[in-house]
Amino acid sequence: MNKIYRTSKYMLFATVFSILLISCSSDTETVEVVKEVEVVKEVEVVKEVEVVKEVEVVKEVAKSKGDLVIYSGRKESLVGPIIDQFKSISGINVEVKYGTSTEIAAQLMLEGSKSPADVFYAQDPGAVGSVIDMLQQLSPESLEKIPVWAKSDKGKWIGVSGRARVLVYNTDNVKASDMPKTLNDLCDPKWKGRMGWAPTNSSFQTMVTAMRNIWGEDKTMEWVKCMMANDVKVYPKNTPQVEAAGKAEIDIGLVNHYYLYKFILDAGEGDKFKARNLHLDSGGPGSLVMVSPIGIMSTAKNKDNAQQFVDFMISKVAQNYFVNSTREYALIDGVKSGHPLITPLSDITKVNISLSDLADIQGSAKLLQEAGALPK
Repeated sequence: MNKIYRTSKYMLFATVFSILLISCSSDTETVEVVKEVEVVKEVEVVKEVEVVKEVEVVKEVAKSKGDLVIYSGRKESLVGPIIDQFKSISGINVEVKYGTSTEIAAQLMLEGSKSPADVFYAQDPGAVGSVIDMLQQLSPESLEKIPVWAKSDKGKWIGVSGRARVLVYNTDNVKASDMPKTLNDLCDPKWKGRMGWAPTNSSFQTMVTAMRNIWGEDKTMEWVKCMMANDVKVYPKNTPQVEAAGKAEIDIGLVNHYYLYKFILDAGEGDKFKARNLHLDSGGPGSLVMVSPIGIMSTAKNKDNAQQFVDFMISKVAQNYFVNSTREYALIDGVKSGHPLITPLSDITKVNISLSDLADIQGSAKLLQEAGALPK
């Protein structure tokens, strides 16, 4: 604020009457005197100065939560949506390499300590068991949530979801009285030309591994050869077998349980689709319930993010996804069972075998090659 003093002249006229009384004179004389007086008046003038405020606006940019590299032996169509959900929730930049579980395991062994993988998410325990020495211990909190039968006995992997081996059959051609009770019943000549299998499928090879573990090498080889003698049809994977059973192109297929529900539930075919699942209650290798295991690589560069992903996959959010979207079995407590058409996990007579003993999937592939079921 500036003060500016200005001087203004004002004319002040004062009339001064001087009355001179001359006592000695009889006349009175009046004299008028006019004086000009200069008055200085101080005036305060306020000068307004415009002040411009500059406000610096800083745009907050979310910090990156880091990276995560997943090697997945499960198909993108099955697990891609739940991985995308994790990416969205966590803010982590996720890169996924897809392939068969066998291919992924072979890739990991080839890359060794230089592998960029943080997580191996497999279709079956056999594939992850083949690289068990490349995995690190999981957190006690993760291990506690999963039942003993569904995790590594070394604490290096846990199951994410359960998948049961079943016989899918055509409901018009296979009557209740004809239902096989064991895998050995499939060697009966009455099934000649009526069956299908997918010997390149890793879940099938894991079942063969269970056979070798329970029956031994010789009996397993005998079973494979009897199936081939019964002119079993070869399919590339599970889904075409289920479709073929529904169309009566085959009467029995050896598959995982959840593929049937792609047709009768997801596609809405219901009773029009003439195929259903048979859970063998003999408790043999045909009653195997496998898990899709997950483990963290010991050479992982993003260990914290890897553990976060593992924990997410066994959260209720992810477990409900598997129950309701892919029709698999939840492995944690507190998750409701799926559709009424799906046999509850508690009703299945599971084979008494440790899934950690199913690591030698390469040995099973070799047996199938020697039997002529796989090309050498």
